[in-house]
Amino acid sequence: MKRGFYTIMSAQFFSSLADNALFVGAVQLLRSTGSPEWQQAALVPMFALFYVILAPFVGAFADAYPKGRVMLYSNGIKIVGCLMMLFGTHPLMAYAIVGLGAAAYSPAKYGILTELLPASQLVKANGWIEGLTIASIILGVLLGGQLVSAGISMQLLAIDIPLIETSIDTAPEAAISVLILVYLIAAWFNTRIPHTGVPMRPMPRRLISLLPDFWHCNTRLWRDRLGQISLATTTLFWGVSGNLRYIVLAWAAAALGYTVTQASALVGVVAIGTAVGAVVASLRMRLDQATLVLPLGIGMGLLVILLNFISNVWVAAPFLILLGGLGGFLVVPMNALLQHRGHNLMGAGRSIAVQNFNEQACILGLGAFYSLSTGMGLSAFGAISVFGLVVAGFMWVIKRWHERNCRDHAAEVEYLLEIARNDNQHG
Repeated sequence: MKRGFYTIMSAQFFSSLADNALFVGAVQLLRSTGSPEWQQAALVPMFALFYVILAPFVGAFADAYPKGRVMLYSNGIKIVGCLMMLFGTHPLMAYAIVGLGAAAYSPAKYGILTELLPASQLVKANGWIEGLTIASIILGVLLGGQLVSAGISMQLLAIDIPLIETSIDTAPEAAISVLILVYLIAAWFNTRIPHTGVPMRPMPRRLISLLPDFWHCNTRLWRDRLGQISLATTTLFWGVSGNLRYIVLAWAAAALGYTVTQASALVGVVAIGTAVGAVVASLRMRLDQATLVLPLGIGMGLLVILLNFISNVWVAAPFLILLGGLGGFLVVPMNALLQHRGHNLMGAGRSIAVQNFNEQACILGLGAFYSLSTGMGLSAFGAISVFGLVVAGFMWVIKRWHERNCRDHAAEVEYLLEIARNDNQHG
């Protein structure tokens, strides 16, 4: 791997660490103010909101400027969202601003991989960066849980800076203050990311012209015989995974009686399994083998439903590791295949923006459904059953879709697989 890759990984680690810790802090902030549970569940779709709204623009923005600089600006937006949360803006609105920063960050983060590395290293690079991202999720939710705990929050609130008066007087606010420093560390790493030398694609003068361009890119990826399968799989996976982060918190409270601090550890347990699965996939899978993992998605959905029958943490922990492991092994090769097809069809930034649009639209839709259902009385157990059935059912449909492509468009599919095979060998 080139040296710049490790700088990208470091920047991604700290930015993702703060994102996930902030989610726990925002949940605790809403709970401490007596907000209804539907607002806590709504944090997930609010984070996804700007991913969907700005999808036609952020990909072109990432392709128009050096991607390290785009990542730097994006972390600055996240810091603004944190400051809004500290100074009285409703947590849902402030968290949406953090999501705005994340929406701009993602096309640059993934797009730079295809600029910096050959196709033969894409699966391996995705495995490492996804594994590191999952590690940051583990540590992030644990960090967030600890920062809002009584012991550490009391120590943070006891810190007195001479001549500076702040309105920070609760545990979640103290946690958010610490996370601003973590975002600043990520921003410093952004300044060290090298320029890849890939020619920039200037932004058009009329931004509205990006809408038909984005729609064209979206259509091209959905019509590609391999792109459509990888896009459908990653869209479903991240749509469900994004909401499971909160559902696990709700399930731990309902089934185990856990607090936010305790439940955050279980979210980290899922992430441990995902990290292991991601790394194993990066070592064992190639681009042209990516579609072989589709049956794992059906199994993952069925395993989610079994969570309803677990009420002991010693059973839950290894079960959640297994669940996460299947997810990690599924998503890494499919993500790499999607990046490969997108890069060939339309360029890195635009393809990642299309991917983000579809994935975050799924998170937004499922999150809005869960939040609405929670407001109408749906329990965490009911939500888990619904999500498990959605995953298993749709993964079965995607698997049959690919089988039909291989049968009805065999020559085209084989040609695309041959491109992936050649790029994997000679990239």
